[in-house]
Amino acid sequence: MAKGRELKGRIKSVENTRKITRTLEMVATSKMKRAQDRVMAARPYATVLSEVISSLYSPELAERFPLLRQPALVRRAAVLVLTANRGLAGAFNSNILREARNLLARLQSENVEVELHVVGRKGLGYFRYVGRAVASSRTENIDRPTVADAAELVDGLMDRFAAGALDAVYVVSAKFRSALSTPPHTEQILPVKPPERKGPSPDYLLFPSADAILTELLPAYVRNAVYRALVENEAGFQGAQRTAMKNATDNATDMLNVLKRNYNRARQANITQEISEIVGGAAALE
Repeated sequence: MAKGRELKGRIKSVENTRKITRTLEMVATSKMKRAQDRVMAARPYATVLSEVISSLYSPELAERFPLLRQPALVRRAAVLVLTANRGLAGAFNSNILREARNLLARLQSENVEVELHVVGRKGLGYFRYVGRAVASSRTENIDRPTVADAAELVDGLMDRFAAGALDAVYVVSAKFRSALSTPPHTEQILPVKPPERKGPSPDYLLFPSADAILTELLPAYVRNAVYRALVENEAGFQGAQRTAMKNATDNATDMLNVLKRNYNRARQANITQEISEIVGGAAALE
């Protein structure tokens, strides 16, 4: 019965693993719903900001606002990479890091001096492993990001861009489309490129003035872009982890069915052998 005992031990081990993966799946499902609500709440505000900036934008105003400065040649750029603190989410973090590597390689091939800013332990651990210098990092409070967190990440970069120390700022993160679709995404947040105006230009009465409004809206627009990237990245991670843990739970169930079937066969074979030995021994005594 050695084989039967071995199978029984494996069955117990797989059952324990399935309990863990099922629990993680339920936790990720709960967190994904809250993260998805934050994504849905952030998008309308971003849409309105884009429409207002697009309506107010003019070449004359662009010359007076540093965040609208379009450099003729990009010499220095900052890349903000958003990853998760944890794994067990399939290829979620790997896809983001691959997107970041491609962006860094492209910028370096164009002779752009790049500085790297990383959010999340997975990204920080990877770049330390490959020996890439990291200008700043953040690993706390990324599962429930706020606008204040986004401001801490990007305000310094905005000031440096306005002063001319940077020519471009990029954000690499996951784009949340659904629980099953969280592709990596690169967005250039600086310089601000107003969305294309659709339809005729609306007639506004501006108070106090377009200059005063843009002075407040442009930094809010950049902070909101980073905030949306943070909440979409978190929602994408929870969706990817839920999918990975569901697949692991389903695989564990399939493995249990095979192991239990093999155990029952081994047990039946052992019983049959014992019956045959008893029958053979009884026949020998006659």
